Amino acid sequence: MDLPGFTDQWQTERQKLFKSVPPEGRTVRYLDKEFLVYPDTFWPFADSLPLVTHFRIEPGESVLDVGTGSGVIGVFACHRGASRVVGVDINPAAVRSATHNARMHGFAATMEVLQSDLFDALRDERFDVVTANLPFRNKPAHDVVAMSQWDTDFKVNTRFFEGVGRHLRPGGRIYFVQSNFGEIEATMRLARSAGLRVAELARESIDDTRRQEFIVYEMTPG
Repeated sequence: MDLPGFTDQWQTERQKLFKSVPPEGRTVRYLDKEFLVYPDTFWPFADSLPLVTHFRIEPGESVLDVGTGSGVIGVFACHRGASRVVGVDINPAAVRSATHNARMHGFAATMEVLQSDLFDALRDERFDVVTANLPFRNKPAHDVVAMSQWDTDFKVNTRFFEGVGRHLRPGGRIYFVQSNFGEIEATMRLARSAGLRVAELARESIDDTRRQEFIVYEMTPG
């Protein structure tokens, strides 16, 4: 099966799965920790694995997690010693899930979750670290669940790189996820246009076929 066709089918099935969660939510185990997902929330998955296992958070640093979903990246940032974490997501179901998970892991006082279209709710706040696991593919998204995997005209990614510099402290860094079935070249162009240096930090595969790989890049100004 060709990769785009396989990926379309696989992602569509996952969207159905996200929608099939009962109203009270479903518990998902991820890296020996439990997370609750409410209906229409993107589940903790292998795509964030290279990020949460390799990103560097110094004790006391502040972290902005863009497109927080279930809040998994933000929660792991708290476990690494972040003093303040803000997760933002346009999807109200994701905000509900991430808020619950921050509280369930004991980080209600550390992690705040806001419903926000990218940076809209942040005003002028800046962070030491920005993390982002945005939709990888330039493909029309018909609802908020599809928007967790597909980015219509790559507008979300474009706006992220246009605005992220205003929310990064001097000397800060960005950890950004992409995939081998996503828009890697377009992402690199956007990063360079934003004046960012890019280094591949790690990559993970779903299985031994390496048909689907997820890559985390560390990006820094300059």
